[in-house]
Amino acid sequence: MARKWKAKGAEAKALADPMSKIVLQLQSSLIQSDARGILCGCSVLLAAEEEQADLLGRAYFGDRVINAEKDKRWFQLDMEEAFFLCYSLKCLRIVGEDKRPKDVQELWQYMKSKKAAFPDFYKAYSHLRLKNWVVRPGFKYGVDFVAYRHHPNLVHSDYAVLVSSEGDCEANGRLRVWSDIHGTLRLCLGVVKALLVLSISKNGHDAASPSCLENYTVDERTVSRWVPEQGREDDTSADVESQGSQ
Repeated sequence: MARKWKAKGAEAKALADPMSKIVLQLQSSLIQSDARGILCGCSVLLAAEEEQADLLGRAYFGDRVINAEKDKRWFQLDMEEAFFLCYSLKCLRIVGEDKRPKDVQELWQYMKSKKAAFPDFYKAYSHLRLKNWVVRPGFKYGVDFVAYRHHPNLVHSDYAVLVSSEGDCEANGRLRVWSDIHGTLRLCLGVVKALLVLSISKNGHDAASPSCLENYTVDERTVSRWVPEQGREDDTSADVESQGSQ
């Protein structure tokens, strides 16, 4: 799929400042500052200094929260984003409302209690993020995530992403009937995105701890709507024979 850059020079800017480099800079900054996020329902709030806020924005983690503090910028992280920074990048510590730091196991259980399918969604999210895709919530498009090759200010998203689980309904239960498949594909066509289905295989492992993620595998499949007119080979031979017999 051709990249859909938003402006002239956007591609050169992205190549000069790759997402992998930005995320490494953010990781280093969060480690040095001993950054701590605060659990707040189904999200995590993170206060950042100006330089760190710039890195969070460039790496596109979280959403800015408008506040009156001049020396602090607050960001609201989704559960997948926060756990990625905490567990995969090991650059963020997360505390509960009691101000006590939560270890990874406690955090895992907490997030599962808030979202039953969290292990599947996190595996899908981290799978894409570790490949240097920018991953954002997809509820605006009726999907689980949308994936960008670089910062959304520079390029349109390539993929609308649905997360699927093997043989159960732990994920979103989508694409189980033809009408749902048809509707999702029409939606993706309307917003000019390819549908990417990430099927999570647990391989016999439960989700008792985050270590299960090492045994989960991800199958990537793109699904497109078949348009007969685009793939049809015109039968010109019959017309030639017809004209020759006249």
